[in-house]
Amino acid sequence: MTDADLLARRFEEQRPRLRAVAHRMLGSAAEADDAVQDAWLRLNRADVTGIDNLPGWLTTTVGRVCLDRLRSAGHRHEETVDEVGEEPSTGPEPEQEALLAERVGHALQVVLTTLGPTERLVFVLHDMFAVSFEEIAPVVDRSAPAVRQIAGRARRRVQRSSADPVTDPARQRRVVEAFLAASRDGRFDDLVTLLDPHVVLREDEAAVRMGGSAEVRGSSAVAGFFNGRARTALPAWVDGAAGAVVVLDGRIRLALSFTVTDRIIGIEVVADPAQLADLDLEVAG
Repeated sequence: MTDADLLARRFEEQRPRLRAVAHRMLGSAAEADDAVQDAWLRLNRADVTGIDNLPGWLTTTVGRVCLDRLRSAGHRHEETVDEVGEEPSTGPEPEQEALLAERVGHALQVVLTTLGPTERLVFVLHDMFAVSFEEIAPVVDRSAPAVRQIAGRARRRVQRSSADPVTDPARQRRVVEAFLAASRDGRFDDLVTLLDPHVVLREDEAAVRMGGSAEVRGSSAVAGFFNGRARTALPAWVDGAAGAVVVLDGRIRLALSFTVTDRIIGIEVVADPAQLADLDLEVAG
C-alpha cells in the first residue's frame, strides 16, 4: 500500500465525523459534503509529516472551511434549516454512533439560526465534538481564554432557546452529578457507562503539576483516572456548563467543565489561578 493509499484510508475513517461537523456548521448535507471534499484537497496539499494528530487537524480544517463559507458574501444559512432533520449518511458507519451520539433536532436549528459564524464554530467544535479551546483558537484567530468566553456565551444562548434534552443544562447537571457520585464511591463500571468511548480528559499545566495528566483518552482510562478521586468535588456551573469545583481552605483550587451529549465526551480541568479568575464559576445549590 502506498503512502497516498494509506492517507486516503485514514481520511475515509474520519469522513463520518467530518461530515457531521460540517453538517452542524452549515445545516446542509450537500454543503457539508463539499466542505469535507475541500478538507481532503487541503490535506493533499499539506506536508503530512508535520501533522501529529490527523483527526484533530482534519476536524479544525473542516471547521475553518465552514467558517470561511459562513463568512463569505451571499451565504444564507437561513435557507438550509429545513434540511437539518436528517443526518447525512452513506450507509452504516461503525464508528458513527460512538463518535456522534447526540441527536440532530431542535438544538441544531437553534445553532443555525441564533449563533453567528464564530460562535457557531466554537459551539459545534467544543460542545458537540470536545475539541479543545487551544485547538480552536488559531482557527478563529483568538486566544484560548477568549474562545472559552465565546463558548460560554454561545452555550447560554442555545440553552435559552432550545428545549432539546441534549442541551438541557438540568439534564447535563444530572449526568455530571452521577459521574461525581460514581467517582467518589469508586464505582468504575458506572463511570465507564457515563463516559463516551472516545471521551477526552484534558488538564492544564497547573493541574498536571498537582498530579494530573495532560491528556487521557478513552472511557476506561478516564474512568480509571477518576475512580475514587472526586471526594472533595462539588457540583458547579463553569461558564454556563455543568461542571464541578474543588474547594480547599475556602478557595477554589480546581474547576472541571464537562461536555455532555448523551454521555460525557470531554472533561477539562483548570487549576491555573489566573485562568480560574477568568472563569464564571457558581457552586450549584
